[in-house]
Amino acid sequence: MNAVGQLLADPLTYPFLRRAFAAALAAAVVCAVLSCWLVLTGWSLLGDAVSHAVLPGVVLSYILGLPFALGATVFGLLAVWLIGGLRRTSRVKEDASIGIVFTTLFALGLVLVSVTPSQVDLHHIVFGNLLGVSRTDLVQVLVLAAACLTVLLIRRRDLTLWAFDPRHARVVGLNPRVLAGILLGCLALTCVVAMQTVGVVLVVAMLVIPGATAQLRTRRFPRMLGIAVASSLVCTVTGLYLSVALDASSGGCVVLCQGIWFAVVYALTRVRTLRHSRPASAQ
Repeated sequence: MNAVGQLLADPLTYPFLRRAFAAALAAAVVCAVLSCWLVLTGWSLLGDAVSHAVLPGVVLSYILGLPFALGATVFGLLAVWLIGGLRRTSRVKEDASIGIVFTTLFALGLVLVSVTPSQVDLHHIVFGNLLGVSRTDLVQVLVLAAACLTVLLIRRRDLTLWAFDPRHARVVGLNPRVLAGILLGCLALTCVVAMQTVGVVLVVAMLVIPGATAQLRTRRFPRMLGIAVASSLVCTVTGLYLSVALDASSGGCVVLCQGIWFAVVYALTRVRTLRHSRPASAQ
C-alpha cells in the first residue's frame, strides 16, 4: 500500500472513527436528499428552526435517561406543529412564526441546560460530538436515516410535483397538507440524525448547502438529487479526514468543506454565465 493509501486507511483502524464515518455518511445522504426539496419550496429557514427547537427535547431526554432521538423527535414535530398552527390561525406571517417558535424553544433548552450544568454537556449538544458516537447512537442514526430516505424516495414524484407547482398537484388529486406534513416530519427526523453528527447549530448547513450547490449546476430535479448527494458525501469525507489531521472540530470541518465547495461552484457558475453573456451583448 502506498503512502496515500496508508494515510487514508489509518484512521479507519479505530472503531470510534469507523462509527463516526458511518454516522456522518448516513447523515450526509439524508440531509442532501431532503435539502433539494427544502431549497425548492423555500423552507430552508424552517430547517434552521427545527434544528434549534430540538434542544429542549435533547436535554429532557438526558435528564430522564431516555434516548436523545426520542426527545429530539418529539420537540422537532412540536416545533413544526406550532409554526404551522400559528401561521394558519393568526395574521403572523411564516417567517415571524418560525422566529418566534424556534427562539422560544431554543431558549427553553438553554434554561434547562443552565439549571442542570453538571448533567448536560452543552458543547456536545450544540456543536456535535461525532467522534463520540456510540453503537447505540449509530443504530439510531442509521434507522432514522433509512426511514426518512424510504419515505422521501417512495413519495418523490408527489413531493417534486408539489414543490414545483402546488396548484397542479392539487388538481391531480394530491393533498398539499399531507405532502407538507410528510416533508416536515422527515425534516424533524433528519434534524435528529444530523444533530448526532454536527450538532444543533450546524444542522442547517447540511440541510441547505448541498441542495443549493446542486441547484447552481442543474435545473433537472433527478440530476439535482445526484449532485447534492455526491457533493455532500465528498465534503463529509474530506471534512472528517481534515478534522483528524488538524485535531479540529469534525462537524465544523465538514460544514466548512461544504461551504467552500459551494463558493467554488458559485464562482465557476458566474464565470460561465459571464462568458456566455459576452457574445450576446456584443451582437
